[in-house]
Amino acid sequence: MANLAVEVAGVTLQNPIIPASGVFGYGREYERLFPLSKLGGIATKGTTGEPRPGNPSPRIAEAPAGMLNSVGLQNPGIDVFIERELPNLLKKGTVILANIAGSSIEECVMIAEKLDSTAVHMIELNISCPNVKKGGAAFGVHCESAESITAAVRKATKKPLVVKLSPNVTSIAEIARAVESAGADAVSLINTLLGMRINIETGRPILRNNVGGMSGPAVFPLAVRMVWQTAQAVSIPIIGMGGVSSGADAIEIMMAGASAVQVGAAIFTDPYAPIRIISEMDSWLNAHNIANVTDIIGSVIPW
Repeated sequence: MANLAVEVAGVTLQNPIIPASGVFGYGREYERLFPLSKLGGIATKGTTGEPRPGNPSPRIAEAPAGMLNSVGLQNPGIDVFIERELPNLLKKGTVILANIAGSSIEECVMIAEKLDSTAVHMIELNISCPNVKKGGAAFGVHCESAESITAAVRKATKKPLVVKLSPNVTSIAEIARAVESAGADAVSLINTLLGMRINIETGRPILRNNVGGMSGPAVFPLAVRMVWQTAQAVSIPIIGMGGVSSGADAIEIMMAGASAVQVGAAIFTDPYAPIRIISEMDSWLNAHNIANVTDIIGSVIPW
């Protein structure tokens, strides 16, 4: 077998594959299918300061080679997460990335401060949320707001800080540079792309929220492009995601510059996808006589 171990922000993962936030819950359903210890890590469901019921239904819509979602960060809140879910996750023998989100800098700081006293391995800060104090624009769409929230959360915790970037921007590389300068230890990308479907018989959007986040195989080439551009702009590690469905996809996005890979929508059609992708990566590396998966990171040779 090839050596699949990778390092992100000083944390060693036994392999690069991490189920993405929002698709894996807290792992309880999936551990009935396979040992969670086989995973490189788990990115938890996005956690906010207080419980959130999520958006009204319908909040899932199909799309060619993908799906739209507007779940709305449904979660039980940080206190329940720390008391009930995190202790169970920390027993599973894999790296835990606590994904956090909030509608204000203060909320994100509060969550980070609470997590700082736990044994969670890493914090993944979702900056695609709307800043309610500044007109509702997402923190991650402007360099200034992305830098501000990253700097505030950086001061609130000593945990390795991964900032999850929105693709709904003019230049994701500029946003990555901004959060790197503010103290991010790594970045993860891409979050979902904003999309919309309309029921032509009723004339109404399929999603009750009108718009939602597009994920799935259709977005994979965009994710590869953005990971590659970001890798040219920053020196911190990148966790790549967006439409990864196979070992070949994972290899490709790592060649673009990712040090680890999150798997999202693929899990909805194949709950064993993360385990299959790990196996497919190992087979590819062995077939190409590559002893260490780290050798392929950023190995693409542009024309």
